[in-house]
Amino acid sequence: MNDKISLGRYYETHSVLHTADPRVKAVLYLLYLIAIFMLQTRWGLLLAAVITAIQYVIAKIPLRIIWSTVKPVLPLAFFIFLINLFSVRGGEILFSWHFISFTDEGAGMAILMALRLLFLILSTSVMLTLTTTPLKLSDALESLFAPLKLIRVPVHEMAMMMSIALRFIPTLATETDKIMKAQMSRGAEYDNGSLFNRVRGYITVLVPLFVSSFKRAEELAVAMDARCYRGGEGRTKLNPLKITFTDMVIAVVFALGAAVPVVVDFLLI
Repeated sequence: MNDKISLGRYYETHSVLHTADPRVKAVLYLLYLIAIFMLQTRWGLLLAAVITAIQYVIAKIPLRIIWSTVKPVLPLAFFIFLINLFSVRGGEILFSWHFISFTDEGAGMAILMALRLLFLILSTSVMLTLTTTPLKLSDALESLFAPLKLIRVPVHEMAMMMSIALRFIPTLATETDKIMKAQMSRGAEYDNGSLFNRVRGYITVLVPLFVSSFKRAEELAVAMDARCYRGGEGRTKLNPLKITFTDMVIAVVFALGAAVPVVVDFLLI
């Protein structure tokens, strides 16, 4: 199961994006997020798809990892597609049967919203989780939000919690897989039978998973306390973040990559 998800998983390889400063990648991700929600035309979306594909090529991410990134989101994207298809009115009617109908504007909006979701997930993965370790991502967010410490916002603690959450997503997936295999060896069925029986079968997974999660949380808390962890006050970094000239070049190039689809989209509206 751990191989089927990419959220929170770092894919280790040597690429420009992997070695880039995580603060640069976080800012670039924000720019791509804004750009994705500004796109309106099919040409802008097509250009955004090409640029996203180039990002994955630069990051040296294989197709199986890309598919594992997109696959869990496809049902949600399809649901968003249907909601927009049948709820958005206006334009020429393309299909009508009794009380069910949709228009060309509804179809265009449905495709737009579904693609926005897919681009959002793909950009999040290639800019953050797949190319940045949870520890570096935590350090980047702590550095970017450091000014909030002036108004007593616990920036370090928030970054630490996010880092721990990302780190334990693959761990929980592995634990779930082990529990399901153990229950299946005892006769449990998760894909056969009625809906009620399948739901009841998954309860036998959720209960030990919750127990295991709380046990891991307690062990982590004890380990941190044994190492005299007292928050971010007075702590130093073994490898402090430094923005190099290469990072600046990456920032400029990828920022242009986020701006080009928006400009093209604006000219075609």
